[in-house]
Amino acid sequence: MLTKTDLPPLLSPREAAITLDVWLLPKFSMLTLFCLLEPLRVANRLGRPLFAWRLLSSDGEPVVASNGVGIDADAAFDDVPRGDMLVVVASFEAEAAVSARHHALLRRTAGRNMPIAALDTAPFILARAGVLEGYRVAVHWESLPAFLEDFAHLNAGAARYIIDGKRLTGAGGAAGIDMMLSWIEQGWGQALADAIARQLLHQRQTSEESPGQALVGEGYTLERMPTPLAKALAIMEATTASPLSIAELGQRVGRSPRQLARLYDQYLHMAPRQCYLVLRLDRARRILIDSRISVTQAALATGFEHVAHFSRAYRQRFGEPPSVTAGRSRSDT
Repeated sequence: MLTKTDLPPLLSPREAAITLDVWLLPKFSMLTLFCLLEPLRVANRLGRPLFAWRLLSSDGEPVVASNGVGIDADAAFDDVPRGDMLVVVASFEAEAAVSARHHALLRRTAGRNMPIAALDTAPFILARAGVLEGYRVAVHWESLPAFLEDFAHLNAGAARYIIDGKRLTGAGGAAGIDMMLSWIEQGWGQALADAIARQLLHQRQTSEESPGQALVGEGYTLERMPTPLAKALAIMEATTASPLSIAELGQRVGRSPRQLARLYDQYLHMAPRQCYLVLRLDRARRILIDSRISVTQAALATGFEHVAHFSRAYRQRFGEPPSVTAGRSRSDT
């Protein structure tokens, strides 16, 4: 039976060294919220009473996430006394519920030299309020083209997260864990950040490694990526188990195979079929590292009908046969 001392320490602002006010916009990402808060909770469990947080909505009423789950708010965004950091979490239709009054509140918060963080599509809100001037900004790769259209003067890119002085921006999702671990490391040391990562069973990643850069290496350029190409990449990532023909892929994004090939060549410096193969091989590698399934099962799970073909392609990309990767991951467990 759990005793009171076994329970995770949930601190009040009076008990904690740092209080984060987390402003949730309608249709925010629940995953992003959890990845933001869990490192703070674990930090409290491992060390001193460091962190408290308050969940805010625009009007103080419950706010519904993009997955349909409602979250009670502790206060309205403009009612609560300001803590030590403001974090804005959004996702779909980020700016639909944001008014000029909210922009003014953000500017006043920035004027007090308070750290402000923005995750997922929340950088749009901060940029519109004018509080990202002079800072480097991380934006989710899918949203980056639209962000650059509206805010071409800002130094934005597709990094997982960027901590630049008093501004923290992140692509959202699991990248929030890495952003918070990096922030904790800056303030309370690497030992605590690494201990939190171990508790969360999380392998830390660097701020500059965007999903695209991890995907295809140095040739992958996400700056000003056209929407059809971004959609094509998303479809590829979602269909690694049953790859589409390039003609069908083009139909889904409204481009001919020739037009699609030109986009891939211009922005990714590779053919669509080659990019598809890279995505599938990278997915297979993660499966072999993170699970105990066989090489044959990994090949089938990533759309390869013949194990011999899979093994040749895998060795060419990673410099070792898939059986070696699988064996090493098993010996590490």
